[in-house]
Amino acid sequence: TPLQIVSELNKYIIGQDNAKKAVAIALRNRIRRQKLPPELIDEVTPKNIIMIGPTGVGKTEIVKRLSKLVKAPFVKVEATKFTEVGYVGRDVDSIIRDLAEVSVQLIRKEWSSKVEDKAKQLVDEKIIDCLFPVSNKRKEQKTNLLDGSFYSGIEEEKKESFDISTKKDEREERFERTRRKFKDKLEKGELENRLIEIEVEENIQPTVEVFSGSGIEGMGINFKDILGRMFPQKRKKQKVTIAEARKILIYTETQKLIDMDEVIRAATDRVENLGIVFLDEIDKIAGQEKSYGPD
Repeated sequence: TPLQIVSELNKYIIGQDNAKKAVAIALRNRIRRQKLPPELIDEVTPKNIIMIGPTGVGKTEIVKRLSKLVKAPFVKVEATKFTEVGYVGRDVDSIIRDLAEVSVQLIRKEWSSKVEDKAKQLVDEKIIDCLFPVSNKRKEQKTNLLDGSFYSGIEEEKKESFDISTKKDEREERFERTRRKFKDKLEKGELENRLIEIEVEENIQPTVEVFSGSGIEGMGINFKDILGRMFPQKRKKQKVTIAEARKILIYTETQKLIDMDEVIRAATDRVENLGIVFLDEIDKIAGQEKSYGPD
């Protein structure tokens, strides 16, 4: 309710009761709008709020705290930076693009926290695999099997095969026992300073010169994403401590568990329904005096 929102804002901002009530009512209206039938949602448009006051009274802080309270994407822009497009200004379309990027990061962070436990389990298994590679064990078993059966006769081969299978079972049991032992140590944090070798992606982007123009920002082109698809990132082996490897691998595994298409859809929906744009310094372009570009 608006009363609860105002009481929450009172914990961080002193005074400014009218502003707090205005944003609380606006937030309630937005929530009500989402509950309307689809054919009526487009008929109800959220209103803008103008906050007037000297520097430092808490205008920005009210909106920032409100966005954190409801987990809404929030972006603050200075109006004076959008007044001379083509010279030193920016296109207003970039405001919504920035808001959408903030929303994507917000949704990704929320979803990452949900799959963090599963990602940690996968990372622990990968670290154990680095300490005790399973492939090397299998190669060793295959070599022993060949060595034991190639130079023996038919009768001796059966005996050797039985002995080898017995040794193989013992070796597997010993391997798994050692693996579990180190896994327990890993969970207790006793191996954090031990060095292991992992594969990481090289964050090297190809150098491409782009000539900026008046409409380059309004084109909606993300050159970094395009180049990332054209030039796949190379992987390199790197020796790091287990503590450092865990940070790198948790991020990688978390991204694998998240469906980015779903993230983008959820982020778009949140921008449309809860997005907040804070226009600062709007009084500097709303005065009576006239100002033009450098020409």
